[in-house]
Amino acid sequence: MSEKFNVLILDDSEVVLDIARKYLQDAGYFVSTALSLAEFDKHQATRPPDLILLDVQMPELDGDDLGKTLRNERGVHVPILLFSTLEDDELRARAKAAGLDGFVSKNDGLEALVAEVNSVLGVAT
Repeated sequence: MSEKFNVLILDDSEVVLDIARKYLQDAGYFVSTALSLAEFDKHQATRPPDLILLDVQMPELDGDDLGKTLRNERGVHVPILLFSTLEDDELRARAKAAGLDGFVSKNDGLEALVAEVNSVLGVAT
């Protein structure tokens, strides 16, 4: 089961975080959520994630910029996905430019979120 996997989500919407957490927990994941970079850093230090979901349009720093920093300056090697309502073409381009592993569109629904996390982590459904 996927319970051994820890997913860390950074989003500036408590509603999005609560709903995404519920769906991923129901799928068997341990989920940490953060509304700010400070919370994100705390969670990352406390229980290193197996996968990171980053909202793109954040007040402090765009998710793709944070993802690039995590990869290139902090040496984070776990899968990092952008998680946004932006159009797929823009998300794909931003993820590629930042050297990230892909994206999940919030527009595709929560089943798509769980399916993509399962796929990236190699969890059979």
